Amino acid sequence: MNQSSSFHQYDAGPSVGANPPRLVPTENTERAHNPLTARFLASFPARRIAWRRSQLRDAGFDDRAVQRLVAATVLIRIRQGAYIRGSYWSQLSNDARERTTIFMHAFGTLTSSPSGFVYSHTSAARLHRLSLWKADAFVHVTQTRTPSSTGCDSGTLIHKAALPSNDITQIDNMRATSLERTVVDCCLTMPYKQALILTDHALRLGASKEKRLEAASKLGRHRGVKTLRKVLAYADGRSESPGETLTRDLLRELLIEAPTLQYWINTRQGRHRVDFAWVNKRVVLEFDGKGKYFDYRPTDEAVFLERKREAALLEEGWTVLRIEWKDLFNEVSLKARILAALNH
Repeated sequence: MNQSSSFHQYDAGPSVGANPPRLVPTENTERAHNPLTARFLASFPARRIAWRRSQLRDAGFDDRAVQRLVAATVLIRIRQGAYIRGSYWSQLSNDARERTTIFMHAFGTLTSSPSGFVYSHTSAARLHRLSLWKADAFVHVTQTRTPSSTGCDSGTLIHKAALPSNDITQIDNMRATSLERTVVDCCLTMPYKQALILTDHALRLGASKEKRLEAASKLGRHRGVKTLRKVLAYADGRSESPGETLTRDLLRELLIEAPTLQYWINTRQGRHRVDFAWVNKRVVLEFDGKGKYFDYRPTDEAVFLERKREAALLEEGWTVLRIEWKDLFNEVSLKARILAALNH
Protein backbone atom coordinates (compact mmCIF):
# COMPACT_ATOMS: atom_id res chain seq x y z
CA MET A 1 0.00 0.00 0.00
CA ASN A 2 1.45 3.39 -0.90
CA GLN A 3 1.54 6.40 1.36
CA SER A 4 -1.27 8.35 -0.28
CA SER A 5 -3.75 5.48 -0.47
CA SER A 6 -3.11 4.68 3.18
CA PHE A 7 -3.77 8.26 4.21
CA HIS A 8 -7.06 8.48 2.38
CA GLN A 9 -8.22 5.03 3.46
CA TYR A 10 -7.48 5.42 7.14
CA ASP A 11 -7.55 9.16 7.90
CA ALA A 12 -11.01 9.24 9.45
CA GLY A 13 -12.80 6.01 8.69
CA PRO A 14 -14.00 3.32 11.07
CA SER A 15 -11.84 0.40 12.01
CA VAL A 16 -11.85 -2.30 9.33
CA GLY A 17 -10.02 -5.00 11.22
CA ALA A 18 -8.19 -5.88 14.40
CA ASN A 19 -4.66 -5.18 13.14
CA PRO A 20 -3.33 -1.79 11.98
CA PRO A 21 -1.77 -1.58 8.51
CA ARG A 22 1.96 -2.18 8.44
CA LEU A 23 2.54 1.42 7.34
CA VAL A 24 1.40 2.78 10.72
CA PRO A 25 3.55 1.48 13.59
CA THR A 26 1.96 1.30 17.03
CA GLU A 27 3.02 3.87 19.65
CA ASN A 28 5.88 3.20 21.99
CA THR A 29 4.74 0.99 24.89
CA GLU A 30 6.27 3.27 27.54
CA ARG A 31 4.34 6.26 26.22
CA ALA A 32 1.12 4.26 26.43
CA HIS A 33 1.56 4.11 30.24
CA ASN A 34 0.80 7.83 30.35
CA PRO A 35 -2.92 8.03 31.28
CA LEU A 36 -3.72 10.68 28.65
CA THR A 37 -1.86 8.80 25.93
CA ALA A 38 -3.49 5.54 26.96
CA ARG A 39 -6.91 7.18 26.77
CA PHE A 40 -6.13 8.58 23.33
CA LEU A 41 -4.94 5.20 22.03
CA ALA A 42 -8.04 3.51 23.39
CA SER A 43 -10.34 6.10 21.81
CA PHE A 44 -9.42 5.48 18.18
CA PRO A 45 -8.58 2.54 15.90
CA ALA A 46 -4.80 2.06 15.57
CA ARG A 47 -5.09 2.48 11.80
CA ARG A 48 -6.59 5.97 12.02
CA ILE A 49 -4.10 8.61 10.92
CA ALA A 50 -5.56 12.13 10.99
CA TRP A 51 -7.96 14.24 13.01
CA ARG A 52 -9.57 17.64 12.76
CA ARG A 53 -9.68 19.66 15.95
CA SER A 54 -13.46 19.25 16.12
CA GLN A 55 -13.12 15.46 15.96
CA LEU A 56 -10.69 15.42 18.88
CA ARG A 57 -13.00 17.70 20.87
CA ASP A 58 -15.97 15.45 20.15
CA ALA A 59 -13.95 12.49 21.47
CA GLY A 60 -13.36 14.29 24.77
CA PHE A 61 -9.94 15.85 24.22
CA ASP A 62 -10.02 19.57 25.04
CA ASP A 63 -7.42 22.10 23.90
CA ARG A 64 -5.17 21.46 26.90
CA ALA A 65 -5.24 17.70 26.32
CA VAL A 66 -4.42 18.16 22.65
CA GLN A 67 -1.49 20.42 23.55
CA ARG A 68 -0.16 17.73 25.89
CA LEU A 69 -0.53 15.06 23.19
CA VAL A 70 1.37 17.29 20.77
CA ALA A 71 4.09 17.91 23.37
CA ALA A 72 4.45 14.14 23.75
CA THR A 73 4.55 13.74 19.92
CA VAL A 74 1.59 11.40 20.08
CA LEU A 75 0.01 13.94 17.73
CA ILE A 76 1.75 16.25 15.26
CA ARG A 77 0.05 19.54 14.39
CA ILE A 78 0.46 19.93 10.65
CA ARG A 79 -1.64 23.05 10.27
CA GLN A 80 -4.25 24.95 12.24
CA GLY A 81 -6.97 22.55 13.29
CA ALA A 82 -5.44 19.44 11.68
CA TYR A 83 -3.37 16.79 13.46
CA ILE A 84 -1.68 13.56 12.41
CA ARG A 85 -0.59 10.49 14.35
CA GLY A 86 3.01 10.99 15.46
CA SER A 87 4.10 7.41 14.80
CA TYR A 88 2.85 7.70 11.20
CA TRP A 89 4.62 11.01 10.60
CA SER A 90 7.92 9.83 12.09
CA GLN A 91 8.42 7.05 9.54
CA LEU A 92 7.72 9.15 6.42
CA SER A 93 10.45 10.28 4.05
CA ASN A 94 10.90 13.99 3.37
CA ASP A 95 9.04 13.68 0.07
CA ALA A 96 6.19 11.81 1.74
CA ARG A 97 5.95 14.45 4.47
CA GLU A 98 5.63 17.17 1.86
CA ARG A 99 2.79 15.31 0.14
CA THR A 100 1.16 14.53 3.47
CA THR A 101 1.15 18.23 4.32
CA ILE A 102 -0.95 18.75 1.19
CA PHE A 103 -3.24 15.85 2.14
CA MET A 104 -3.67 17.43 5.58
CA HIS A 105 -4.58 20.77 4.02
CA ALA A 106 -7.31 19.03 2.04
CA PHE A 107 -8.40 17.06 5.08
CA GLY A 108 -8.47 20.09 7.33
CA THR A 109 -10.33 22.32 4.88
CA LEU A 110 -12.54 19.64 3.29
CA THR A 111 -11.16 20.56 -0.14
CA SER A 112 -11.33 17.05 -1.54
CA SER A 113 -14.81 17.83 -2.84
CA PRO A 114 -15.23 18.87 -6.50
CA SER A 115 -16.01 22.46 -5.47
CA GLY A 116 -12.85 22.92 -3.41
CA PHE A 117 -9.45 24.38 -4.15
CA VAL A 118 -7.26 23.23 -7.01
CA TYR A 119 -3.73 22.43 -5.87
CA SER A 120 -1.18 24.06 -8.15
CA HIS A 121 2.46 25.09 -8.59
CA THR A 122 4.89 23.09 -6.40
CA SER A 123 2.00 21.42 -4.54
CA ALA A 124 0.65 20.00 -7.79
CA ALA A 125 4.21 19.04 -8.72
CA ARG A 126 4.49 17.05 -5.49
CA LEU A 127 1.16 15.35 -6.13
CA HIS A 128 2.38 14.43 -9.64
CA ARG A 129 5.58 13.09 -7.97
CA LEU A 130 7.79 15.41 -10.00
CA SER A 131 11.41 15.95 -8.98
CA LEU A 132 11.90 19.18 -7.06
CA TRP A 133 15.17 20.81 -6.05
CA LYS A 134 15.28 23.63 -3.48
CA ALA A 135 11.54 24.16 -3.93
CA ASP A 136 9.39 26.09 -1.48
CA ALA A 137 7.38 24.20 1.12
CA PHE A 138 4.15 26.19 0.81
CA VAL A 139 0.81 24.61 0.00
CA HIS A 140 -0.26 26.32 -3.26
CA VAL A 141 -3.91 26.48 -4.28
CA THR A 142 -5.54 28.24 -7.21
CA GLN A 143 -9.12 29.50 -7.20
CA THR A 144 -11.21 31.80 -9.37
CA ARG A 145 -12.76 33.92 -6.65
CA THR A 146 -11.04 36.50 -4.47
CA PRO A 147 -8.98 34.64 -1.84
CA SER A 148 -10.53 34.45 1.61
CA SER A 149 -9.18 33.23 4.91
CA THR A 150 -10.68 29.77 4.32
CA GLY A 151 -7.88 27.25 3.99
CA CYS A 152 -5.26 29.98 4.21
CA ASP A 153 -2.54 30.25 6.84
CA SER A 154 1.15 31.14 6.93
CA GLY A 155 1.97 27.91 5.11
CA THR A 156 -0.50 28.43 2.27
CA LEU A 157 -0.29 30.56 -0.87
CA ILE A 158 -3.53 31.20 -2.75
CA HIS A 159 -3.40 32.17 -6.44
CA LYS A 160 -6.32 33.73 -8.24
CA ALA A 161 -6.86 32.41 -11.77
CA ALA A 162 -9.58 30.88 -13.91
CA LEU A 163 -8.62 27.31 -14.76
CA PRO A 164 -10.23 25.63 -17.77
CA SER A 165 -11.44 22.09 -17.13
CA ASN A 166 -8.66 20.55 -19.22
CA ASP A 167 -6.10 22.15 -16.87
CA ILE A 168 -7.53 20.26 -13.88
CA THR A 169 -7.05 16.61 -12.97
CA GLN A 170 -7.75 14.36 -9.99
CA ILE A 171 -4.85 12.98 -7.94
CA ASP A 172 -5.25 11.06 -4.69
CA ASN A 173 -8.86 12.24 -4.32
CA MET A 174 -7.84 15.88 -4.72
CA ARG A 175 -8.13 18.32 -7.58
CA ALA A 176 -4.79 19.49 -8.96
CA THR A 177 -3.55 21.23 -12.06
CA SER A 178 -2.71 18.96 -15.00
CA LEU A 179 0.86 17.90 -15.61
CA GLU A 180 1.31 20.46 -18.40
CA ARG A 181 -0.32 23.32 -16.47
CA THR A 182 1.78 22.46 -13.42
CA VAL A 183 4.97 22.72 -15.47
CA VAL A 184 3.93 26.09 -16.89
CA ASP A 185 2.99 27.50 -13.48
CA CYS A 186 6.26 26.32 -11.93
CA CYS A 187 8.41 27.63 -14.78
CA LEU A 188 6.77 31.04 -14.43
CA THR A 189 7.62 31.23 -10.73
CA MET A 190 10.84 29.23 -10.30
CA PRO A 191 14.50 29.96 -11.08
CA TYR A 192 15.65 28.40 -14.33
CA LYS A 193 17.59 25.38 -13.01
CA GLN A 194 14.83 24.34 -10.60
CA ALA A 195 12.27 24.62 -13.39
CA LEU A 196 14.47 22.63 -15.78
CA ILE A 197 14.73 19.71 -13.34
CA LEU A 198 10.97 19.59 -12.93
CA THR A 199 10.35 19.88 -16.68
CA ASP A 200 12.78 17.11 -17.59
CA HIS A 201 10.92 14.81 -15.23
CA ALA A 202 7.54 15.86 -16.62
CA LEU A 203 8.76 14.97 -20.10
CA ARG A 204 9.75 11.51 -18.86
CA LEU A 205 6.24 11.12 -17.48
CA GLY A 206 4.71 11.96 -20.84
CA ALA A 207 3.91 15.68 -20.57
CA SER A 208 3.01 17.21 -23.92
CA LYS A 209 5.64 19.65 -25.14
CA GLU A 210 3.16 20.98 -27.71
CA LYS A 211 0.67 22.00 -25.01
CA ARG A 212 3.36 23.85 -23.08
CA LEU A 213 4.61 25.63 -26.20
CA GLU A 214 1.05 26.64 -26.96
CA ALA A 215 0.63 27.99 -23.43
CA ALA A 216 3.90 29.92 -23.68
CA SER A 217 2.82 31.50 -26.97
CA LYS A 218 -0.24 33.00 -25.28
CA LEU A 219 1.59 34.57 -22.35
CA GLY A 220 3.05 37.58 -24.14
CA ARG A 221 5.29 39.45 -21.69
CA HIS A 222 3.95 37.66 -18.64
CA ARG A 223 6.30 37.62 -15.67
CA GLY A 224 8.53 34.55 -15.85
CA VAL A 225 7.79 33.78 -19.51
CA LYS A 226 11.48 34.14 -20.46
CA THR A 227 12.34 31.38 -18.00
CA LEU A 228 9.52 29.22 -19.35
CA ARG A 229 10.69 29.62 -22.94
CA LYS A 230 14.31 28.93 -22.01
CA VAL A 231 13.29 25.78 -20.15
CA LEU A 232 11.20 24.58 -23.09
CA ALA A 233 14.16 25.17 -25.40
CA TYR A 234 16.62 23.14 -23.32
CA ALA A 235 14.51 20.51 -21.52
CA ASP A 236 15.27 16.89 -22.32
CA GLY A 237 13.38 13.95 -20.85
CA ARG A 238 16.33 11.63 -21.32
CA SER A 239 17.99 13.00 -18.18
CA GLU A 240 16.85 10.63 -15.46
CA SER A 241 17.67 12.54 -12.27
CA PRO A 242 18.07 16.13 -11.07
CA GLY A 243 21.83 15.68 -11.05
CA GLU A 244 21.86 14.53 -14.66
CA THR A 245 19.73 17.51 -15.65
CA LEU A 246 22.10 19.98 -13.99
CA THR A 247 25.14 18.21 -15.45
CA ARG A 248 23.71 18.34 -18.97
CA ASP A 249 22.87 22.01 -18.65
CA LEU A 250 26.28 22.83 -17.22
CA LEU A 251 27.97 21.11 -20.16
CA ARG A 252 25.90 23.34 -22.44
CA GLU A 253 26.86 26.49 -20.52
CA LEU A 254 30.55 25.55 -20.52
CA LEU A 255 30.43 25.11 -24.32
CA ILE A 256 31.78 21.59 -24.11
CA GLU A 257 31.06 19.28 -27.04
CA ALA A 258 27.57 17.84 -26.55
CA PRO A 259 27.63 14.17 -25.46
CA THR A 260 25.11 11.46 -26.29
CA LEU A 261 22.65 10.87 -23.46
CA GLN A 262 21.72 7.42 -22.15
CA TYR A 263 24.12 5.61 -24.46
CA TRP A 264 24.25 1.80 -24.51
CA ILE A 265 27.69 0.14 -24.54
CA ASN A 266 28.33 -3.55 -25.21
CA THR A 267 30.88 -5.20 -22.92
CA ARG A 268 32.01 -8.73 -22.15
CA GLN A 269 29.74 -8.63 -19.10
CA GLY A 270 26.68 -7.40 -20.99
CA ARG A 271 25.15 -4.13 -22.20
CA HIS A 272 25.44 -1.09 -19.98
CA ARG A 273 23.76 2.28 -20.31
CA VAL A 274 25.74 5.37 -19.32
CA ASP A 275 24.53 8.88 -18.48
CA PHE A 276 26.72 10.76 -20.98
CA ALA A 277 29.04 9.45 -23.68
CA TRP A 278 31.40 11.10 -26.13
CA VAL A 279 31.35 8.12 -28.44
CA ASN A 280 34.18 9.10 -30.79
CA LYS A 281 36.42 9.92 -27.83
CA ARG A 282 35.33 6.80 -25.88
CA VAL A 283 34.72 8.90 -22.77
CA VAL A 284 31.88 8.31 -20.32
CA LEU A 285 30.59 10.74 -17.69
CA GLU A 286 28.48 9.36 -14.82
CA PHE A 287 26.68 11.38 -12.17
CA ASP A 288 26.89 9.94 -8.62
CA GLY A 289 25.02 12.35 -6.41
CA LYS A 290 21.68 10.94 -5.32
CA GLY A 291 22.55 10.29 -1.73
CA LYS A 292 23.30 13.85 -0.62
CA TYR A 293 20.08 15.55 -1.64
CA PHE A 294 17.55 12.74 -1.92
CA ASP A 295 16.30 9.84 0.14
CA TYR A 296 18.06 7.21 -1.96
CA ARG A 297 21.04 5.44 -0.37
CA PRO A 298 23.00 2.85 -2.34
CA THR A 299 23.24 -0.59 -0.78
CA ASP A 300 26.50 -2.52 -0.62
CA GLU A 301 25.22 -4.71 -3.45
CA ALA A 302 24.43 -1.67 -5.61
CA VAL A 303 27.90 -0.24 -5.03
CA PHE A 304 29.48 -3.60 -5.93
CA LEU A 305 27.47 -3.86 -9.16
CA GLU A 306 28.35 -0.29 -10.10
CA ARG A 307 32.07 -0.93 -9.66
CA LYS A 308 31.76 -4.15 -11.66
CA ARG A 309 30.02 -2.19 -14.41
CA GLU A 310 32.79 0.41 -14.42
CA ALA A 311 35.43 -2.29 -14.68
CA ALA A 312 33.64 -3.71 -17.73
CA LEU A 313 33.67 -0.30 -19.42
CA LEU A 314 37.37 0.23 -18.67
CA GLU A 315 38.11 -3.20 -20.13
CA GLU A 316 36.50 -2.06 -23.40
CA GLY A 317 38.77 0.98 -23.55
CA TRP A 318 36.39 3.62 -22.22
CA THR A 319 37.54 6.40 -19.91
CA VAL A 320 35.04 6.81 -17.05
CA LEU A 321 34.61 10.12 -15.22
CA ARG A 322 32.45 10.25 -12.12
CA ILE A 323 31.11 13.48 -10.68
CA GLU A 324 29.13 14.41 -7.58
CA TRP A 325 26.90 17.32 -6.55
CA LYS A 326 29.87 19.33 -5.28
CA ASP A 327 31.50 19.16 -8.72
CA LEU A 328 28.56 21.03 -10.27
CA PHE A 329 29.49 24.05 -8.18
CA ASN A 330 33.18 24.02 -9.12
CA GLU A 331 32.78 24.68 -12.82
CA VAL A 332 36.41 25.53 -13.63
CA SER A 333 37.71 22.28 -12.16
CA LEU A 334 34.96 20.20 -13.77
CA LYS A 335 35.51 21.68 -17.20
CA ALA A 336 39.26 21.05 -16.92
CA ARG A 337 38.66 17.38 -15.97
CA ILE A 338 36.30 16.80 -18.87
CA LEU A 339 38.50 18.53 -21.44
CA ALA A 340 41.54 16.58 -20.21
CA ALA A 341 39.65 13.32 -20.69
CA LEU A 342 38.39 14.31 -24.14
CA ASN A 343 41.84 15.36 -25.30
CA HIS A 344 43.85 12.52 -23.83
